Amino acid sequence: MFSNKKFIASLAIAASLTGAGFVATNQVAPQIFAAQEVGAEPVNDYIANQGIQPVSIQFREGTFDQWIPYENGVGKPEGIVIHETATPGATAENEVSYFNNNWPTIQTYVHAFVDATSIINIHSADYGVWGAGPTANAKYIQVELCEVNTGDEFARSVANDAYYAAFRLHQYGLPVEYGKTIVSHDQTSRMYGETNHTDPTGYFAKWGYSMEEFVALVQKYYNQMDSSNTNSGSTNNNGSTGTGTNNGGVSSNASEGTVKVNNSGSFAVPLVAFSNNGSMSKSNRGLANNSDWYTDQSKDYNGHKYYRVSTNEWVMDTYAQFTAK
Repeated sequence: MFSNKKFIASLAIAASLTGAGFVATNQVAPQIFAAQEVGAEPVNDYIANQGIQPVSIQFREGTFDQWIPYENGVGKPEGIVIHETATPGATAENEVSYFNNNWPTIQTYVHAFVDATSIINIHSADYGVWGAGPTANAKYIQVELCEVNTGDEFARSVANDAYYAAFRLHQYGLPVEYGKTIVSHDQTSRMYGETNHTDPTGYFAKWGYSMEEFVALVQKYYNQMDSSNTNSGSTNNNGSTGTGTNNGGVSSNASEGTVKVNNSGSFAVPLVAFSNNGSMSKSNRGLANNSDWYTDQSKDYNGHKYYRVSTNEWVMDTYAQFTAK
């Protein structure tokens, strides 16, 4: 199932890793949707006319243990790269399992995988991954679209993929700009010359689809996020940032700087997470004692201040000494 997995160069700090590039896509004949699925409708029209809605994003902690700042700093991506997996029939769950088990060997990792029924995020988008060559890795969030078997599945999968891209661009305050903030792996290969991959161009063409149509769908979801953003800036478990107030009386505010953490009662500093309704839960991870962490947000909750050190991981002021940037 995974014999044709791609090798992709790592971030600049791991640029010495090399390998043979697998060209994920080639020129292929367009796949005509079955009449019972879409008829003669363009994919975006089919999504709208069938009332297809993107699924919720699942946020999980993957096994990738490289916490690498983007070239502009932690939490400062410049856009998103759209990939496709080149593994026909493999689901997002299959891909997540494969990459979590094999990234040290294949030297490849991305932020999220998407198929017709799921969006699974496995690494904080505040940090870079190894997906498209050193230059692109230092700039972009990266998402892989799984190959599906039917036209209806394709429509649902690109709706999910476009929603994820829109969510991330909206989260980081980036506009939808084709070729700048939203690019294909094909485009990064041509822009930087560090990989020879052409995805998802060929796979899209198989279904009579294009990056231009995909970007239009991203823009649609992005606009919907603008119109529904009645509490812009509140911080939730998706990692969006800004100022405002969440449910449950949790106030959020900008606090850029560093925190030096220490827990005198244990070998590690505990972390917590906050849900959309403002409730707090313990994380299964911790920070090393006497380590320094970049933070860009703080929360006031039940008489304590919490500093954000990852997408939705926060350290309490009891264990943290904050220094403003």
